[in-house]
Amino acid sequence: MSAKPLVLVDGSSYIYRAFHALPDLRNSADEPTGAIHGVLNMLQRLLDDYEPDYVAVVFDAPGKTFRDALFAEYKATRAVMPDDLRSQLEPVRDAIEHMGIAVLRIEDVEADDVIGTLAKHASEQNLNTIISTTDKDMTQLVNEQVTVVNTMSNTVLDITGVKEKFGVAPERIIDYLTLVGDTSDNIPGVPSVGPKTAVKWLETYGDLDGVIQNADEIRGKVAEKLKDNIEHLPLYKTLVTIKCDVELPNGFESLRRKAPDTDKLKALFERYEMRSFLRRLSNPASAAPSVSEETTHTSPNSEANYETVLTKPHFDEWLTRIQAADLVAFDTETTSLNYMQAKLVGISVAITAGEAAYIPLAHSYPGAPEQLDIEDVLAALKPWLEDPSQAKLGHHIKYDAHILKNYGIALRGVQFDSMLESYVLNSTATRHDMDSVAGRYLGLHTTKYEDVAGKGSKQLCFDEIDLDIAAPYAAEDADVTLRLHQTLWPKLKAEPALERVFKELELPLIAVLEAMEYAGVMVDAKLLAKQSAELSKLIVEAERNAHEAAGQPFNLGSPKQLQEILYDKLSLPVLGKTPKGQPSTAENVLQELAQEYELPQIVLQFRALSKLKSTYTDKLPREINPATGRIHTSYHQAVAATGRLSSTEPNLQNIPIRTAEGRRIRQAFVAPSGYQLIAADYSQIELRIMAHLSGDESLRTAFANRRDVHRATAAEVFGVALEDVSDEQRRAAKAINFGLIYGMSAFGLARQLGTTRSDAQSYVDLYFERYPGVKAYMDRTREQAREQGYVETVLGRRLYLPEIKSRNAARRQYAERSAINAPMQGTAADIIKRAMIDVHAWLATGAIDARLIMQV
Repeated sequence: MSAKPLVLVDGSSYIYRAFHALPDLRNSADEPTGAIHGVLNMLQRLLDDYEPDYVAVVFDAPGKTFRDALFAEYKATRAVMPDDLRSQLEPVRDAIEHMGIAVLRIEDVEADDVIGTLAKHASEQNLNTIISTTDKDMTQLVNEQVTVVNTMSNTVLDITGVKEKFGVAPERIIDYLTLVGDTSDNIPGVPSVGPKTAVKWLETYGDLDGVIQNADEIRGKVAEKLKDNIEHLPLYKTLVTIKCDVELPNGFESLRRKAPDTDKLKALFERYEMRSFLRRLSNPASAAPSVSEETTHTSPNSEANYETVLTKPHFDEWLTRIQAADLVAFDTETTSLNYMQAKLVGISVAITAGEAAYIPLAHSYPGAPEQLDIEDVLAALKPWLEDPSQAKLGHHIKYDAHILKNYGIALRGVQFDSMLESYVLNSTATRHDMDSVAGRYLGLHTTKYEDVAGKGSKQLCFDEIDLDIAAPYAAEDADVTLRLHQTLWPKLKAEPALERVFKELELPLIAVLEAMEYAGVMVDAKLLAKQSAELSKLIVEAERNAHEAAGQPFNLGSPKQLQEILYDKLSLPVLGKTPKGQPSTAENVLQELAQEYELPQIVLQFRALSKLKSTYTDKLPREINPATGRIHTSYHQAVAATGRLSSTEPNLQNIPIRTAEGRRIRQAFVAPSGYQLIAADYSQIELRIMAHLSGDESLRTAFANRRDVHRATAAEVFGVALEDVSDEQRRAAKAINFGLIYGMSAFGLARQLGTTRSDAQSYVDLYFERYPGVKAYMDRTREQAREQGYVETVLGRRLYLPEIKSRNAARRQYAERSAINAPMQGTAADIIKRAMIDVHAWLATGAIDARLIMQV
C-alpha cells in the first residue's frame, strides 16, 4: 500500500462551488463551461499538492436516500439545480474518468457516506486520508489519520483546526450539528441554539446525551426550546451522522490512479474549447491551468534573482542603478495598512523583470541582522524620489506616497500604476490587487501576505518577520509590479481611448486623492455625541411604539420574533419569503407593508435610527486621528466598475440625507476657524449626459432653455402646459427620468410612485412617445453591447458585460440595464474626476487659500 495519502474529493461540493464562484464561461456553441473549468482546476491543484497513488471523486447519486425516508423535509428547501449546472455534470465526470481517476456514485446514500466509508477502510489499512470538500459535516471524520482540506479557501482542518473553527473536537461535531441544525440540509436542530450555545452546553455536559440528561438544569428561554425538541434530537443526530459502512461495489485497488486517456481528454477539451487544458496535454510538465485561460500559473520567484541589501556598498550599487534606469518599480513594506499610522519597515525596487532588491530598514525580531540606518537611506533616496524626471511605477502607489510623506518626502515622477492599468483595461474584473492581477495576466501564484505573516490574532507585523522570509516576499512585490506593467501597458496603448483615460484621468487623480486623504476632514465630536444621545431617545421611543403596535414586547432586532409578530399574531399579508420559505422581514418587504400597516413603518424607522447611530454618530468620533484631529478616509479608484470613486475607513460618501436626522449628521462636518465649507456639484448631470448621448431634441431643448427638466418631462408626458404641472406630476416625472436611467421596470416605478403597474407602464409609454430619441438610444445601446460585449463612456472608458448573452434571464437583464446605465454613470464619474484634477491644479497656483477635502 502506498505511503502517500488517499485523496477523496467531494465532487458534488466541488461542482456547486465552481458553478457559483466562477463567471458564466461558454464555448462558441453557447454551452456553459465554468463549472468544468473550476472543478478540473481544483482537482489538478489537489493532485499536484499530494501526488496520490489512490484517489476517488465521489458524487451524489440521482434519486432519494435513506435520509429522505427518515425525514420527509430533508433538503426540502434546496433550490432546483440550474439547467446550466446540470448540463455540466456529465462532462465533468467524463473528464475526471479520462484523467484516470475513479468516479463513484452509490445509490441510497450520499457522497459523504461513501467518503466516510472509504476513509474508514483507509484507516484500517494504516493509510492517511485527505478529504477535499467545503462541507462542514465532513469534519466529524477528522482524526489522527484523516484531514479535511478546502481548495477554494486554501484551509486545512486537522484535529486542532476543527477545534479552533467550531469550538468542539471532531468527535463532538455530530452532537454540535444536531443542536445547531444544518440549514443547507433543512435539519432544524434546536430553535434559537446557535454555535456559541451549542459549544457551551457540550463543554459543560460532555456530549449530546449529557445535554439531554441535564436539560432541567439549563435556564432561560432557550432551555424551553431544548425541552420542546428533545424527542426529535435522535432523528436529527441520525440525519447528520455520516454512514461509514456503505457496501461498495469494488475493492480498494479500484481507486488506484490510471494513465490518462489523452485522446478522449483532447476531444472533450476541444469540444468545450478549453485551450489551457489542451496546452497542458501537450506539455504535461506545465503548471495547473487557470480559469482565465490566459496562461499557466507559476511562482514569480522560482527563477528570479532577489537581493537583500544590508550594507552601504550594496545600497550604493543599487542607488546608482535606479538613478540610471528609465523606469523603476517601487514598493514599501510597513507596519499597518492605515497610512496615517504606518511605519516604514523596508523598501523594494525592481528595474529588470526577474531581478529585484529589498532594503530592510526596521526589522526588529530577536536575532535580526544589522540593517542600514533608515534616516541615511531615506536621505540618499530623497533626491531620486522627489525628482519628477525619474520615472517610477507602483501597484496602488498612492499608499506608498502617503508613507513617504510621513517621512517628509514628496513622491514625484509617478508615471504608471499597474493597479490602475488593470482597472482601466477591464474595470469589470472583480479585484485589482496585485495577487489577483498577477494571476489573471501573468499566470503567477504570488506569495500572499498571510503566507509570510500568518493569519488572525497570531498574524505577525512585517517588522517581526524573519528576513529570510520577508525579503523574497517584498522583492517579489516590486518584480511582479514591473512585470505587470510590461504586460498591461502595451494592451492599453493598443486602445487609444483607454490610454487617454489612464493618462488624463486616473494617473493625475492619484496626487489629488492623496492630498485630500492627507488633509482629512474635521468633524465636531461633541455635536455627534449630542446627536447620538438624541438618537438613543428616538430609538427607545420607536421601540416603545413598536411594542404598543404589536400588543406585546419583542426584540426588534430579531427577524424570527418580528416574523412571528407580523405574520402569526397580526396576520399581515406575506409579500415575500426567505430562501427557507419563511415569511420575509427584509427591508423591501417591510417598505411595501409600511404603505398600509403601522408596525412595519415603526420597524423601518427603528432600523434607520439604529443604523445612523451605530454607523455614524457613534463610530465617526472613533475615526478621528488624535494627531491631526481629523478623519482621514481612503478613496479607491479601482473598485466601482463605472469609474466612480469609493470611500472606506470610514465611508464618507453614503451619509443619508433623506431624513432630518441624516441631514443633521452632515452638520457635524465643520471647517477650521477662519474657513468655510463649500459644496460644488453639477446639476442633473446624468440626465444631461442622457440628452447628449441620445440626441433627443425635446430633452436637449429643455436643458438648452434652462427649464426645470422634471417639470418639462411632466408637461410632455401628461400633456399639460408647463405652468400647469402639479407637484405630484413633477414627482412622477422625476421618478421616470431617473428610473429609466437606472433600468427601473414598470413594476419598480409603480412601487415608487404608489400607483398601479398599468398606470406606471402608461407613464413609461408616454415618456418614450415624447422622447423617442431616448428609446432609440436604449435599444441601440443594448444591441451594441450584445455585439461588442462592452459599452463606453464619452471619454472612452469601457464597461465589459460578460453576462449580456447569458441564458440566465436575471443575469442577462441586469447586464442590459448596466449597458444603458453605465455610460451615464461612467461619464459622470469621468467628468467629476476631470473637475477634481483641474480644481486641484488651480488651487495649487495659490489663487485662493483653499483645498479639496471630500468627494461625495
